[in-house]
Amino acid sequence: MAIFPLLLLLLVSAVAGDEDAFVGVNIGTDLSDMPSPTQVVALLKAQSIKYVRLYDADRAMLLALANTGIQVTVSVPNDQLLGIGQSNATAANWVARNVIAHVPATNITAIAVGSEVLTALPNAAPVLVSALKFIHSALVASNLDGEIKVSTPHSSSIILDSFPPSQAFFNRSWDPVMVPLLKFLQSTGSYLMLNVYPYYDYMQSNGVIPLDYALFRPLPPNKEAVDANTLLHYTNVFDAVVDAAYFAMSYLNFTKIPIVVTETGWSSKGDSSEPDATLENANTYNSNLIRHVLNNTGTPKHPRIAVSTYIYELYNEDLRPGSVSEKNWGLFDANGIPVYILHLTGAGTVLANDTTNQTFCVAKEGADPKMLQAALDWACGPGKVECSPLLQGHPCYEPDNVVSHSTYAFNAYFQQMAKSPGTCDFKGVATITTTDPSHGSCIFPGSIGKNGTITNGTSLAPSSNSTSSGCASQYSYGTGSFTTSVIIAVLLMSAVFL
Repeated sequence: MAIFPLLLLLLVSAVAGDEDAFVGVNIGTDLSDMPSPTQVVALLKAQSIKYVRLYDADRAMLLALANTGIQVTVSVPNDQLLGIGQSNATAANWVARNVIAHVPATNITAIAVGSEVLTALPNAAPVLVSALKFIHSALVASNLDGEIKVSTPHSSSIILDSFPPSQAFFNRSWDPVMVPLLKFLQSTGSYLMLNVYPYYDYMQSNGVIPLDYALFRPLPPNKEAVDANTLLHYTNVFDAVVDAAYFAMSYLNFTKIPIVVTETGWSSKGDSSEPDATLENANTYNSNLIRHVLNNTGTPKHPRIAVSTYIYELYNEDLRPGSVSEKNWGLFDANGIPVYILHLTGAGTVLANDTTNQTFCVAKEGADPKMLQAALDWACGPGKVECSPLLQGHPCYEPDNVVSHSTYAFNAYFQQMAKSPGTCDFKGVATITTTDPSHGSCIFPGSIGKNGTITNGTSLAPSSNSTSSGCASQYSYGTGSFTTSVIIAVLLMSAVFL
């Protein structure tokens, strides 16, 4: 999978199986409306995601993650690898700027040096191990090596003859890199990072791999894949690839290095050549994967040792180049609305929250106050939102500012329109969130109030504050008082905002 800056991945388990498994997700930046770091973190919190991975070390994201308790893996992007691998000082500067400057407030626990370097950037392969060693040396100098692991993700394509797993081995042409790399991982107590994509294995098998086997669906015993050398039974592609990596390491006499799956997932939409990239298949794969990991199932070679796994990815990326399927690996759209609701009954709380009924429309961070005011006037007028709670003396009057008032009005319109696509835009000054903006006695429409019921609070009847008469708005702001008049032209904005 190609690398893009600021990708966040959600870790699904604990390393080496010495903790219970947990789940996380990956976030790309190829979105036409990229959520702000604070919005990303709000979604992570709402979904109880406690492990994330960044594909770089974006400062704004690291600051947003500070004091959250979320464990973070940062990454050295491939375009910085050559410099770091050739200079101890450059590596030390990178660690100082991107790690030391943020700990301990931001809980950084690992550094991924590059991604799929052997297959994506082979000219940098000769300096890969040096880069890992230089980064690790900088951590040792800062007394952080005991808290922060260093590794590098690999494509599973570096494993040849992956079935049966017992006969798998790494591409021998990479032995000059893999052997010292594995020695480094073993000596530092780190782990092999591996990207595993049963979707592509299935697509490229020309029908040899059954779809059920790729999706973790239950198989009758006669349909399971059996390794004739070990007599181990495999019920899914994921376990077979992970065990192939374990056997490939043992072929080189390394048997104590755990594996972290740094990317896996399933596309929810494809073109005519990708008929199995569907919502149902993506839901089935990720739901079954999460259940498989959270149950500490392990693999046939290492039963009951959960494999740490990052799901690719949190958001769909509509600007990503490539096929339709490349844009549709996300669990959520850019507004934080689930692409599908995972089938996670009994699998815990992580990523099991059905946020469909708990999404809200709010004013976008940093939006132009004049644009907010115009949108507020429209919502409380032609939009037919019941805005009386915003009047002085009413529950949502405080705080008395355009951001707070427009957030209430935007959300009320969004809820009364049944959260239809496009009803939370308002010419770009509104965005969807899963964080309930209710405060004090001001309960927003769509919120689950103190009594556990969902409040409506909206009406399709014309508002008494309609601007159709051209009267001054009761919800506009000048210099601390209601001085801004509504222009009749605001009526024309209905086609622009929605």
